[in-house]
Amino acid sequence: MLAKEDIFKHSGPTHFKVVDWKNKDHRRSIAASLVQGVYILEQDRQQNRLGPLAFAPGWWDFFDFQLSDVLVDNVDNSIFGAIFESKFPASYCDDSKTKTPKYVIAFRGTITEPGTLLRDLMLDLGCILNKLQSDTRFEIAMKYVKEMVDFAGAENIWLAGHSLGSAMALLAGKNMIKVGYNLETYLFNPPFLSIPIERIKDQKVKDTLRIANSIAKAGLVATTKAYNSKPREDDSFAMLSAWFPNLFVNPNDSICAEYIGYFEHRKKMQEIGAENVERIATTNSFRNLLKNALGMDLEEALHLIPSSHLTTIQGQSPNFRRAHGIQQWLNPNIQCQHKLYQFK
Repeated sequence: MLAKEDIFKHSGPTHFKVVDWKNKDHRRSIAASLVQGVYILEQDRQQNRLGPLAFAPGWWDFFDFQLSDVLVDNVDNSIFGAIFESKFPASYCDDSKTKTPKYVIAFRGTITEPGTLLRDLMLDLGCILNKLQSDTRFEIAMKYVKEMVDFAGAENIWLAGHSLGSAMALLAGKNMIKVGYNLETYLFNPPFLSIPIERIKDQKVKDTLRIANSIAKAGLVATTKAYNSKPREDDSFAMLSAWFPNLFVNPNDSICAEYIGYFEHRKKMQEIGAENVERIATTNSFRNLLKNALGMDLEEALHLIPSSHLTTIQGQSPNFRRAHGIQQWLNPNIQCQHKLYQFK
């Protein structure tokens, strides 16, 4: 979610003198800047800022990208995504050492302005209800992603998104890896649809709650015989394990902070010899299991993923808006902790 005062704070990136595409922090900042560009594109549209009056181009021109296409919601006509094309020569993009994408497909999150707020909040509700995949906005996004992969190849495309937009990029990335296309993906403040246990200060309390949560899930699976009566969700989960999306999380943001505990808890369960229990628990959400107990079809939980490159920003944020905002990820020099988690 992006506040109005943040949208107009800058008209382009200010933290760079030289861009190093091999630097992971620079790549993170570039992806965040392109997502910021989508926010500003929609604000330009709402304010009727055209041509030289538009603020958005500064967010991609600096990195030698050009706007190839915009993704427009068919309900409110808002711009929710964009496709950026690199201006670099094909030989430069093809060089594995530079790690430069030919195209970046970026998705914005919720904008708290009258022209988009109602529609964006409906999409936020769709995330909470695990219904994002059936919304027409996501269907449009998925159409563009498939077409770009067919046109340019998965190895030449990045996905990026913030908040609601990161949920869309996450779901699109999941869909593509299931059909054999592994897209490099940057997810800023991705929603984790669960009780935010990570915000609890006492580590022992957190560990106890998570262990109880895992045992309860495993027990519910056994009770409902979900694995025997419905297609096994862990088969789909294992299929995703070769995909390592880049997750960018602020511990002070209750919307995404639980990803920290989610991955660390899996590691701890393995250390205490309870990996079989956790393997069942980590592939299921309580919502899914309860629906299965009521005889309804299992649905894959949007937020659950097997593997990731998790980046956690260090330090305190003064308020929720700052903790959840895209702006914190624009600076390549911020202090972060990086961890790799792989599902086995």
